[in-house]
Amino acid sequence: MTSSDTSDAAAEWDVAVVGGGPAGCSAGVFAAREGLDTVVFDCGRSSLQQCAHLENYLGFPAGIDVETFYALAHDHAEEAGCELVPEFVESVAHADDGGFILEPQSGEPVRATRVVAATRYDADYLQPLDADGEMYETHEHGGEEQEYFDRTYADDDGRTPIDGLYVASPVEEWSTQAIAAAGFGALVGRHVVGDARREQGYPEGLAERVDWLRQERARDEEWADPDRWREYFDEHVPEDHDLADDELIELREAEVDDRLGRYVDDEEIDRRRQEAHDRILEHLDDDRIRAYLDRADDDAP
Repeated sequence: MTSSDTSDAAAEWDVAVVGGGPAGCSAGVFAAREGLDTVVFDCGRSSLQQCAHLENYLGFPAGIDVETFYALAHDHAEEAGCELVPEFVESVAHADDGGFILEPQSGEPVRATRVVAATRYDADYLQPLDADGEMYETHEHGGEEQEYFDRTYADDDGRTPIDGLYVASPVEEWSTQAIAAAGFGALVGRHVVGDARREQGYPEGLAERVDWLRQERARDEEWADPDRWREYFDEHVPEDHDLADDELIELREAEVDDRLGRYVDDEEIDRRRQEAHDRILEHLDDDRIRAYLDRADDDAP
């Protein structure tokens, strides 16, 4: 099966991510933060569940238990705008009118313009897309031949020969480390965003950008002027673009507003710091917090 005639799917998404581990959640965060309607399917079978304690993820000096890490990752994805669906995806197929149809194990099918595969061990759900027989390779295991997803099917950026299909996992063996998987998921997420912005008409030099906030006090006065950003935008627009004047102006003004909005003052930085700490505390054991505070009181002069 290479396509589906399902035209009345229950929901439509810009991006559907299959897999809610480090790679999938990371890709989802980057996609959703740029305004793409993103759904993440997670059936709870991530390979990370086999880890007893995550010890080498930067930022956790004593490591982090897998349960808390997952809760933080899923909270982050939802905060970014993703919808998390605790469902197993049985198949992904081409839709007759473009995009993809995802069939969950239960519930209604879902339409998506782009799909990110992010399940390390199980990629059988992609078989309906393998019309050319290039997605899987055969290996002998236990005296029997078995098909496995070809880890080289996607390129180094996670893009595949199928337009709109990306692979964040399974990829090379280095992705067995959670932090590497999350990093590659972020890379794929950025490319998903870039490709979506190219379709909207954004010129190449502006399609893929760095997602970060900057300090207002560190901004040069030149870049506080909206007209300077308009010049910057115009400098990156190729002469042979095919956008109407009003479309180009709309894109430019949206880009200018976004660029200016990525600078924050000290008060906002402090507010975000406090909110960030509060959100982390929500995922920590209350008894451990109390015990820590008691020790701090005892150590106080």
